Amino acid sequence: MSDLVAIIYPSEAKAEEVRQRLFKLQKEYLITVSDAVIAVKTEAGPVKLNQLVNTTAIGAASGTFWGLLIGVIFLNPILGVALGAASGALGGALSDYGINDGFMKELSGKLQPGNAALFVLIKNITADKVLREIQDAGGTVLKTSLDDSKEQKLRDALAKASTEPAAPKTDAA
Repeated sequence: MSDLVAIIYPSEAKAEEVRQRLFKLQKEYLITVSDAVIAVKTEAGPVKLNQLVNTTAIGAASGTFWGLLIGVIFLNPILGVALGAASGALGGALSDYGINDGFMKELSGKLQPGNAALFVLIKNITADKVLREIQDAGGTVLKTSLDDSKEQKLRDALAKASTEPAAPKTDAA
């Protein structure tokens, strides 16, 4: 069973930084991420999703291959490639992988313009080590499917980062 965690960050760059940290931790076998999407509320109002998997591009690529193969069989490879790419792109655009897009857009509609929410679908996690790695990034928990005790640990870790004073900066002259 997978768990969903959605955390709000002040910018898309900060959310992307945390997503990259999670991928690094995945390489160390501390977490297994099924999907990680960044939803950004633009200044104009709509929510933009920055997904890991571009289903439209994958559909177009596979459609191109199958279209070429069918086109060669029927002696019209150019037409086969064009029709295959178009139908593959359409099929890819209509498919939804991982976290439901409508659900993410609905939750992200509550964000302030410019803010970003990182949605992560987690299969397995070594919670204490992962929290230690991401807690300094701060953030606010928007929604989780974690049990109450795990959710509270996550909220406490992220809140701790936002209340700690920043390290003093020194100017080297």
